[in-house]
Amino acid sequence: MESVTHLFASTFQHPGLIAAAALSAMAIEYLANLPDANETHDVRETASSLTIAVINKTVGYLTAGITALPLLILYEYRIFTIPADNVLALLTAFVLTDFCYYWHHFAMHKVRVLWASHSVHHSATRLNLTAAVRLGLGGQLAGGFLFYSPLVLLGFHPLVVYAMLGLGLAYQLFIHPAKAPDLGPLEWVLNTPKHHQVHHASNAPCLDKNFGGVFIVFDRLFGTFAKAPEDESLQFGLVGKRPTNNPLAILFGEWARIARDLIRARSLKDVARSLFSMKPRTER
Repeated sequence: MESVTHLFASTFQHPGLIAAAALSAMAIEYLANLPDANETHDVRETASSLTIAVINKTVGYLTAGITALPLLILYEYRIFTIPADNVLALLTAFVLTDFCYYWHHFAMHKVRVLWASHSVHHSATRLNLTAAVRLGLGGQLAGGFLFYSPLVLLGFHPLVVYAMLGLGLAYQLFIHPAKAPDLGPLEWVLNTPKHHQVHHASNAPCLDKNFGGVFIVFDRLFGTFAKAPEDESLQFGLVGKRPTNNPLAILFGEWARIARDLIRARSLKDVARSLFSMKPRTER
């Protein structure tokens, strides 16, 4: 347990330094795109993204124990006890956590109560590093943590799983640049900026594609991989939704629509549909 705690602490004990590094990367990207930065960045949208990031982190710290507790309880019923001080075990945990993230991400695009949080991330109309921190609220509380429960039941400590998930999310910051380089052979294995641009695009051929976190191989295996269309430029933002830079409207817009539908529900079927059912993204 001591090694688990050390792993978790060493990953997250310097949130200020992590935030400073992320902000520095964003500033460097903006300066690198001068004098044409207005094409890749919008000042109001950037301010909205950073405000949303602060709210997300604040709420995340306050609710971390709520989502961790069920996994800590589940860990008591684990099949094995997998050590956290073994390099091979940690590498395995990293890959398996990314595999679980793939299915979690897939579900976020298919289950309305999960999309309510994830849609925030897709609301940016300019894809750049600031869009990476535009993250919604309530995703874990709505059941996101359940996708990682098989790893805990198998024998990985919840803090190991959260540490691996954190490392994967840190990697994902750098797959949101405004201009995506071609990384050659790595494009076959890793989720790269080129692949993630397709995921964020609202073009019809790109919708609900490239769900991988660190690796793209799971998309290739399960048929959700797509390349950028050759005959049209990529567009970003939510399909059928008017863009806004109001952080509260972005964070709570879909949650408010769910609440409206629940109030109007007249049966358990209506309740289930309000929480879980989603129209195709071209009709939203």
